[in-house]
Amino acid sequence: MINGEFVVMEFVTILLLIFGLCMVIAGAFTAYFGSGKSRIIGAVLLIIGLVIGFVWGYGAYIDSLGPLEIQIELSNLLWGSFLVILAAVIGALAAVGLFLLAIMKS
Repeated sequence: MINGEFVVMEFVTILLLIFGLCMVIAGAFTAYFGSGKSRIIGAVLLIIGLVIGFVWGYGAYIDSLGPLEIQIELSNLLWGSFLVILAAVIGALAAVGLFLLAIMKS
């Protein structure tokens, strides 16, 4: 089923869950490798990422249980999103690797 509202909700769900994941990763790195204020900022980023991810994920799960017009299959959406992100990361790493190889060889 493809209608405007379903696609928008899928997009917003992917956007917020990936935003939360990136905030968790950035917060963990900042909290671990930072010092002083940056550790506190990292902890705050980590908490914000966890809250956004869990709240939106839980909300999407609850919405998928009820008799709503717009239902999101959260497990399928997350698996598809994971595969898309994995492909993007592999492509980006390959491009950066080739760039660094070309720069270091010249």
